[in-house]
Amino acid sequence: MRILIVDDDAGLRHSLGLLLTESGYEVAAEGDPERALVRAGTEPFELILCDVRMPHMDGLTFLRRYRADGGDGLLIMMSAFGNEDAALAAMREGAYDYLHKPFRPDEVTLTVRKAEERERLRLEVASLRASLGSEQVRDMVVAESRSMRNLLELASRVAAHSTTVLLTGESGTGKEVLARAIHRMSPRSGATFTAINCAAIPEHLLESELFGHVRGAFTGAAGDREGIFEAADGGTLLLDEIGDLPVALQAKLLRVLEEGEIRRLGAHDSRKVDVRVIAATAKPLDRAVESGEFRDDLYYRLNVVNLHLPPLRDRREDVGALIAHFARQTAQRLGHTVSITPRALAMLADYSWPGNIRELRNALERAAVLSEAGRLDVADFTLGMHGSGAAGNGSANGNGHANGNGHANGNGNGNGNGYANGHASGNGHVAGSGFALKSQVEALERVTIERALQATKGSRRDAAQLLGVSLRTLFYKLRRYQLE
Repeated sequence: MRILIVDDDAGLRHSLGLLLTESGYEVAAEGDPERALVRAGTEPFELILCDVRMPHMDGLTFLRRYRADGGDGLLIMMSAFGNEDAALAAMREGAYDYLHKPFRPDEVTLTVRKAEERERLRLEVASLRASLGSEQVRDMVVAESRSMRNLLELASRVAAHSTTVLLTGESGTGKEVLARAIHRMSPRSGATFTAINCAAIPEHLLESELFGHVRGAFTGAAGDREGIFEAADGGTLLLDEIGDLPVALQAKLLRVLEEGEIRRLGAHDSRKVDVRVIAATAKPLDRAVESGEFRDDLYYRLNVVNLHLPPLRDRREDVGALIAHFARQTAQRLGHTVSITPRALAMLADYSWPGNIRELRNALERAAVLSEAGRLDVADFTLGMHGSGAAGNGSANGNGHANGNGHANGNGNGNGNGYANGHASGNGHVAGSGFALKSQVEALERVTIERALQATKGSRRDAAQLLGVSLRTLFYKLRRYQLE
C-alpha cells in the first residue's frame, strides 16, 4: 500500500514516515500541499495522511481539490488540539478518519490498517461487481434481443465510472429503468437514486427544486431548504426530459457538472456536491442545439456517453419476455395468477406498440384487472390506434380508420381502431359492445394524448400546446390514464 504524507512539519513527516515504513508500507512525503496534489494526480496512492492546518492550503481545501481532480484514495486528516471541527468537516465531505496530534504509534498503525482493510474490501466489491456486469440487473431490464443485450453490456461498463450519461429514445422505451440499472451496477448503488422530470415542474419553481433556496429568497420561502442535488449527494440523479429544461437554468446545470458546486437560490456561497448525473430525453437534442433551444456546451457535457434505447417495434424478441415480466408483476399486485392464451400472445407479438413498453405494461394490467376469465384472450385486450388493430372487438370495418381526432374517415384501411371494446364503422361512429359514453370519451381522450406525445417526440410541454390544454391538465390526464 502506497501512502502520501502531507504536512508542513518536517519533523512529523520524518517520524511518521519511519513508523509507516517499518510497518511495511511504501511512503512518500510532501511539505507543500500544491506539490502533494501534483504527485497525487500522477502517482497511485491508496492512502493520504493530510494535516488540517497548513500555511498555504488547509486540509479541507486539499481534500476538495484532490476529489475534483479525480482522486479516489482514502484520506485521513491529522489535527492538533482545537482543530477537531475542521477535521470533522473534512470527514463530512468524504475523509475516511482523523488522527489527533500528538498521536501514539499504535494509534497510527491501527487507523492505517483499518483504512487498508476498507480499501481492500472496496476493491474486492468493485471486482465482483465488474465480473457480474449486467447480470446484476436481469430482474430489472428485459434484454432478449441482441440490441438490448449490447446496450446493457455497454451500460454495465459505463456504470463503473461517474461519467455523465445521456439516455435517448422514444417515450416509453424504458429510459428511467435503464438509469436505475446503471445506478445499481455502479459503486454508488448503496446511496440514493433520485429522478426528477424537468417538464413536470413549473419553470419558476424548478431552480429552487434543483438547487434549493435560503430563507427570504422569494415570497413564501420561510426557511432554508436543500434542493435535489444536495439530497442526491453521493448518489445518482436522473434528469428526465432534459430537453425541456429552461434555457436560463441550462447554464447553472452546466456549472454544477463542470465544478461540482451548487448555489442555493438567494445564497452567496456555493456548496460542493458529488452527484452522478444521468440525463434522459425523447427529443432530438442535436436539433434543439441547432435551433438555439438548447446550449451546445451543455449538450456536449451531457453527451459524454450516449445510450439509445430502441423502440419496441425494433426489438420484437423482447415482447414475449416483457409480457412474462409484467404478468408476474401484475399477478403479485392483484393476488392471482395472470396467464395469456397463445392466440393472444401471437396478437400482442404482431402489434407495433407505438407507446412502447409503457403501452404494453398498461395494456396487460388493464386486461388483467377487467377480465373475468382465468386466462387472458384476444378479446380482453384493448390496444391503441396503431398497429394490427386486432384487439378485443376493435377491428375497423366498412370504410374507416381512426384519424388523429379519433373519428373514422372514409376509404381507410381498417387498421388499429381497437379501443373501448368497440370498433370504428364506416360512418365514423363507434359501434359494437361498448356504448357507455364515459368509457368511449375516456378511450378517445387517452388515444388522442398518446398521438400528441408521439407527434411531439415525447415532449409534454409541446403536446399540451398541441392539445390546447395547460401543462398541469396534461399531467393530470397522464396520471389518470397511467401514461407517465
